[in-house]
Amino acid sequence: MNKVVLAYSGGLDTSIIIPYLKENFDLEIIAVYVDVGQGEDTDYIRQKALKSGAFKVYIEDARREFAYEYLSKAIKSRAMYEGKYLLGTSFARPLITKKLVEIAEKEGAEYIAHGCTGKGNDQVRFEVSIYALNPNIKVIAPWRIWNIKSREDAIDYANEKGIEVPVTKEKIYSVDKNLWHISHEGGDLEDISNPHKTSIYQIVKPLEESKNEPDYIEVVFEKGEVKSVDGICDLVEIIEYLNKIGGEHGIGVVDILENRLVGMKSRGVYETPAGTILYAAHRELEYAVLDKDTLHYKEILVHKYAEIVYNGLWFTTLREALDSFIDTTQKNVTGKVKLKLFKGNVIPYGVYTDNALYDKEISSFGFSELYNHKDAEGFIKLFGLPVKIKSLKQKHKEEVNL
Repeated sequence: MNKVVLAYSGGLDTSIIIPYLKENFDLEIIAVYVDVGQGEDTDYIRQKALKSGAFKVYIEDARREFAYEYLSKAIKSRAMYEGKYLLGTSFARPLITKKLVEIAEKEGAEYIAHGCTGKGNDQVRFEVSIYALNPNIKVIAPWRIWNIKSREDAIDYANEKGIEVPVTKEKIYSVDKNLWHISHEGGDLEDISNPHKTSIYQIVKPLEESKNEPDYIEVVFEKGEVKSVDGICDLVEIIEYLNKIGGEHGIGVVDILENRLVGMKSRGVYETPAGTILYAAHRELEYAVLDKDTLHYKEILVHKYAEIVYNGLWFTTLREALDSFIDTTQKNVTGKVKLKLFKGNVIPYGVYTDNALYDKEISSFGFSELYNHKDAEGFIKLFGLPVKIKSLKQKHKEEVNL
């Protein structure tokens, strides 16, 4: 019997895919749950998959790999899609796909199946990554071929098959959780005139319920990589710690109407406390140590980097090349940043580094040996020469026409 490796989460979509595959394909189903920090009971996940009809279940603990091989790149780049989304789902998908392909090759599986809808970005991220890693594997995407048309239909199908699912028609949000973030889509969020309900938050407290006293933290970087936060040195533990303390202060909620890769706009609410805090700390240190041209050009390229990650093009030469550029910019991004966390705000509270390009003696309004105020006159004349020439030419034309 041929085999299919199913990207299994235990959520609504993947829960009903197992009986669907059993009914419609003559395949041995191998469910693969990749733990990237969902915080779920993996024994329950295993038993649920087997009870639903899976022949075998893999539980892959990829939290450290996610943190050190993917999220560390997120922090160094500070990639944000459309200025808001910190790419929690997008960074996780290539790692999950990598594990799926590895297990498919180990098991000799001809197919990989996923539960992504035909309207979403994730179908692209999974399948393009599969092409890059093993172009001979075929994909089964039930949402593109079955008769189920909505999440309500999917819930009815699950009830019909006696499969327990974590959503109801009353609480129908599509939720993706990992070490970096929690995303919420669907339901009443699909009406953009509705403010999102703070009751959907899982790790962030609404501002009205957040702490009334600030917390102060210290983030230590070495060559752009986070080395410690308040004495915690393991990146997984750092992110978990910052999610907790940041969440208590109402930090890291984004409500975005984003442009999906597949051509439509969609609304998502994302909780990313740790990412928000680490991005802020990294930004302050880069302001101190990067020269103007490098800082500005990095900001330009990071927009492209965010698009690459969002669009599922992780396993490409361009992404690797941009990572090389970013790594070069990080050679002097070493030091310590203090931050104040309070009522949804991440407030800079001091930067300490031996690599700062800032010099108080030069930047002060007072006298400096290196900077002569008189030199500014010639600089301004040369800098403004094109503008002055244009204005003179325009004045001359106006006088001639008179």
